[in-house]
Amino acid sequence: MARLCRPAALLLSALLCFSCAAADKKKKKLYIGALFPMSGGWPGGQACLPATQMALQLVNKRTDILPDYELELIHYDSMCDPGEATKLLYDLLYTEPIKVVLMPGCSSVSTLVAEAARMWNLIVLSYGSSSPALSNRQRFPTFFRTHPSATLHNPTRVQLFQKWKWTKIATIQQTTEVFTSTLDDLEERTKEAGIDISVRQSFLTDPAVAVKNLKRQDARIIVGLFYETEARKVFCEVYKEKLYGKKYVWFLIGWYADNWFKIKDPSINCTLEQMSEAVEGHVTTEIVMLNPETVRGASDLTSQEFLTQLMSKLGGKNPEETGGFQEAPLAYDAVWALALALNKTVGPLKARGHRLEDFNYNNRDITSEIYRAMNTSSFEGVSGHVVFDAQGSRMAWTLIEQLQGGSYKKIGYYDSTKGNLSWYGNDKWIGQGPPADQTVVIEEFRYLSQRLFVSMSVFAVVGILLGIICLTFNIYNSRVRYIQNSQPYLNNMTAVGCMMALAAVFPLGIDGLHVHRRHFPVVCQFRLWLLGLGFSLAYGSMFTKIWWVHTVFTKKDEKREKRKHLDSWKLYATVGVLLAVDVLLLMIWQIVDPLHITVEKFTREAPKEDLDVLIQPLLEHCSSEKMTTWLGVVYGYKGLQLLLGIFLAYETKSISTEKINDHRAVGMAIYNVAVLCLITAPVTMILSSQQDASFAFASLAIVFSVYITLVVLFIPKMRRLITRGEWQSDAQETVKSGSSTNNHDEEKSRQLERENQELEKIIQEKEERVSELRNQLSERHALRSRKTPSTITQNQNHSFPLLAVTLSDPKSLAPPPGYPAPICDTHPAPQSFSNSSSLYQADSKINVNNCHTSRLQMLYK
Repeated sequence: MARLCRPAALLLSALLCFSCAAADKKKKKLYIGALFPMSGGWPGGQACLPATQMALQLVNKRTDILPDYELELIHYDSMCDPGEATKLLYDLLYTEPIKVVLMPGCSSVSTLVAEAARMWNLIVLSYGSSSPALSNRQRFPTFFRTHPSATLHNPTRVQLFQKWKWTKIATIQQTTEVFTSTLDDLEERTKEAGIDISVRQSFLTDPAVAVKNLKRQDARIIVGLFYETEARKVFCEVYKEKLYGKKYVWFLIGWYADNWFKIKDPSINCTLEQMSEAVEGHVTTEIVMLNPETVRGASDLTSQEFLTQLMSKLGGKNPEETGGFQEAPLAYDAVWALALALNKTVGPLKARGHRLEDFNYNNRDITSEIYRAMNTSSFEGVSGHVVFDAQGSRMAWTLIEQLQGGSYKKIGYYDSTKGNLSWYGNDKWIGQGPPADQTVVIEEFRYLSQRLFVSMSVFAVVGILLGIICLTFNIYNSRVRYIQNSQPYLNNMTAVGCMMALAAVFPLGIDGLHVHRRHFPVVCQFRLWLLGLGFSLAYGSMFTKIWWVHTVFTKKDEKREKRKHLDSWKLYATVGVLLAVDVLLLMIWQIVDPLHITVEKFTREAPKEDLDVLIQPLLEHCSSEKMTTWLGVVYGYKGLQLLLGIFLAYETKSISTEKINDHRAVGMAIYNVAVLCLITAPVTMILSSQQDASFAFASLAIVFSVYITLVVLFIPKMRRLITRGEWQSDAQETVKSGSSTNNHDEEKSRQLERENQELEKIIQEKEERVSELRNQLSERHALRSRKTPSTITQNQNHSFPLLAVTLSDPKSLAPPPGYPAPICDTHPAPQSFSNSSSLYQADSKINVNNCHTSRLQMLYK
């Protein structure tokens, strides 16, 4: 019985094998040409090839996916070398059977294959290419990849920049094609988001200079694009430059090994502790290559089940030592994407009378249908949701991690397909929160010292009060002859101009502390007009006086006599012309180029208490578009006027005139005003950036000029009228006579009266002396009559020698030197002088015809 059963069993198994073989013969094979880099720069084929074989086995077993077809893989080792890949691509294309799809690995090989595949109407599907250059549909029209482009990090980075409110970032990159194109894409995305890449540095092998430039240009938020070996060099330099800590954030690529900064590298001279300190807190973005959720996708496997099967397929190899282990889910999903796309094409191709097995390198219709199916792929894979963008690149989630305490912590995910940011909220910062993207600059306006402003305002108010007193005095005493001869109306203009100039001190000291910025131009206008009109009235009236005096007294004698008659209206007209010129100039300035507010920026200052804050000092100015030109015109015109005033005052310093009796005081005032103005104008322009010094110079010049002018012009007049009481006598005389005499004649009359009084005293003293001498002479005559003639003669010789000499010598009667010789009449002299009125007649002269020689002799003694 056992013998009978054994042949039956063998027959049954043979029948089963035959049926299976028959079934296999019914399936048409579709061939896939693949290049797996088993060695070289990126040996990703070590894990990606087993993952691809796992997917093919499952696809071929499925009855709902390509039931009439079987996918077969033909693969070679490209060693991630474009030269070797060129030879292998030739073998794939020119060796039977025909391949429906090509599957290259690393970016350099994919670039070569994808650019050539268009000539053979082949679809290219890559599982390990991240170069952004491959996202070029014009250059690579049939290229797809399940490995996301390196530019997929950029939307995540931009999202984080916006989340943390950063608008200024810096970049440092290794000069390779993949990083350069990634950075170009980042720059375009940041511009669209209103974010500025202010610093962009690159290096080839040594990053020392690039890191120093980042430090010098105050980079705070820094995106680093470089490979792992260069990352260690960069952060060693970062530690040396202290470009880390609470003020800095670094963004790196997330596909480094978790312990990349702990690996000993002979190319750097930093310790493990230094490297750990430098990298603390940096943020990484990494493409999600393994679905973090427990979801069964098209392959009916979860991501963890896939990893378990892959580990068994690898035979217990260490995943960290197996190339392409992270990219293995992408290779697995690439096969499923191809299988699902081919499955989509079966129906449409059959409707058009085509079959997949009819594919050849000249049939564009089948290629177009496969392209359309691939472009619309969308399914859940072990690497996540698989979908391609318009450039054929995989759209995937991005994992966001942060190094906290020496280990990476997941802080969020970003789904670029939906623009959705999943945030865990466990980000950790060295400071109180995310640092600022640049040094916080606090704008601070510089305002005028209020103590200085109040002090100058007090001086200005006192000066205005003094001007009011002077103006009131001048108007009240305008009918006094002495005041009339000083041209009181011009003095009134001087006082008004001085008060207007003093009033300009207030708008000069008003700044943004007192008025709103939009009202500041009005203050500027007040400054300009008060100073301009005040100067024109005050200095113009004084200049007119000096001009008239110089004009009259530098003419020839005959013309001078004709012009000594002064017409007041001519003086007022001169002041009016000077005032009109200034008004016209200011109006043209304000209409053509009006004043407006400008802000001057100074060097930023760092406060001691906070190193991450800078103070930006600002200062408001009144300015216009052509401010220098206008100031040149005004200062040139006024400067010439000041210099001419000095010249005229010097030329007329020794001239006396009764028509303008205070022109010397005016000249003194012009000296002071001119000197102060000529010094202050250039100094204030130089010190315009120092608000206190500029205001102090300008206001002090105005105050001193006004004070000197008012004191020199008005105080002497007040003193004269008060001490001499001249306004009383002049008023009485005006009431009695109803007319006024010439001031010069009045002075002469007073001088003659004083001389007459002095002469009367002298005459009275001499008369008393003559009386005494007469008495003595009478006594001598009486004694002589009693004595003998000889005795008399002797006595005369000894007792009266003076008289004898006097009588005998006519020269003794001559007047002293310097006095005029008297003209005596021939009549006998009277016995005594007449009354003093005989010396001072009605014509105020001494009558010398009544003199006697002997009497004049005694008078001169």
